[in-house]
Amino acid sequence: MTSTSLSDWLAYLEQLHPSAIDMGLDRSRQVALQLGLTRPARRVITVTGTNGKGSTCAFVAALLQAQGLKVGVYSSPHLIRYNERVKVQGVEATDLELCDAFAAVEAARGDVTLTYFEMGTLAAFWLFEQARLDAVVLEVGLGGRLDAVNLVDADMALVTSIGVDHAEYLGDTRESVAFEKAGIFRAGCPALCGDPAPPEPLLAKARELGCPLLLRGRDFDLSIGDDSWDWRGVAHGEQIELRGLPLLDLPMQNAALALQAFALLGYPLQPDATGKVLAETRLAGRLDRRVVKWHGKSLNLLLDVGHNPHAAQFLGQRLARQPVGGKRRAVFGLLSDKDLDGVVAHLAPVIEEWAVAPLPTSRSRPAEELQTALQNLGARVTSYQSIALALEAQCAHATPDDEILLFGSFYCVAEALEWLARYTDEDAANGFAG
Repeated sequence: MTSTSLSDWLAYLEQLHPSAIDMGLDRSRQVALQLGLTRPARRVITVTGTNGKGSTCAFVAALLQAQGLKVGVYSSPHLIRYNERVKVQGVEATDLELCDAFAAVEAARGDVTLTYFEMGTLAAFWLFEQARLDAVVLEVGLGGRLDAVNLVDADMALVTSIGVDHAEYLGDTRESVAFEKAGIFRAGCPALCGDPAPPEPLLAKARELGCPLLLRGRDFDLSIGDDSWDWRGVAHGEQIELRGLPLLDLPMQNAALALQAFALLGYPLQPDATGKVLAETRLAGRLDRRVVKWHGKSLNLLLDVGHNPHAAQFLGQRLARQPVGGKRRAVFGLLSDKDLDGVVAHLAPVIEEWAVAPLPTSRSRPAEELQTALQNLGARVTSYQSIALALEAQCAHATPDDEILLFGSFYCVAEALEWLARYTDEDAANGFAG
């Protein structure tokens, strides 16, 4: 493989291994040794969880960068560009940097076949080592114990939440999922859990390894008011508090987890400065509010990649606390391996008009299945041939008092973002985009 094109490399990666997912660390570890990889940064923080990984990683990275540290973040999946997965100081890796990293991994792997994710993870580690980082925040792709990210011994392990998802790989109980996620713990190193009721296997693994374990609700917690929120936690063996923090668009329970991680690292927690950093943290596709001008009318959009019952429950509760002046409309697509009934049950009570469509992947649920599930709940729903057409229809019907929610999958949000970019580019000259 000698191409300098990132698209060519990504196409090559997709066909390199016979399975898209092949859990295990042996192949990646063998190639990492051949590459001479040691640690991607002086300090490593690994984040796993059923939901909330992306925002937690973003909060932790932002807090560390505000201290003047050089910080890398590895996350997945991406929405629009593969480059989103590898960032240093908030800046995406360039095509050339990624191509160089893939070439290095390819030269080292010999006859070892790696999955798309394994190649990408090793390439990210290689780039991070070149960058000489102070800290790196690594988001687990799937599970934890057998995920390629777990090649690196984390100085601190964070578990955001524990719910049943990817049951074919992680098991169909919270206990089995907790066991897999606790696989990122390391002997004697701090472990933090943001789930208010962690299953026993996670607690048992911390005891087995002698990990100082900090739990939300016991060691740290948050309380949310009408116009601010408070946090309490532990630092230097003492209880500390931050009061009057500004409300956030991203989930505040993930900010609370990130704050506790930051406090354990020994950095100062100053209410005004800390609150400002958290409030300015953004993540595309996660409770992502946007305003678009559609033929002269201003429309409110909310994009969220939530795609399982746990995420849908959080989103439904959040929307119930934030009524809109008009109607709440949805644009919805879902993958075939996701719990359709479990997802829509939490959102049906807060959405008045649904537009459903297939996702641009062979793994998509047919729109007819989405429509049937929603109609069984008494919802008003219309089916469309694509997410873009569904979004256009909702924009056509919406008023400035309405809110259009796009959710159900990374694919759904990605197609919506691409549509928004095209619409803005094409119509800006006509005075429609905003």
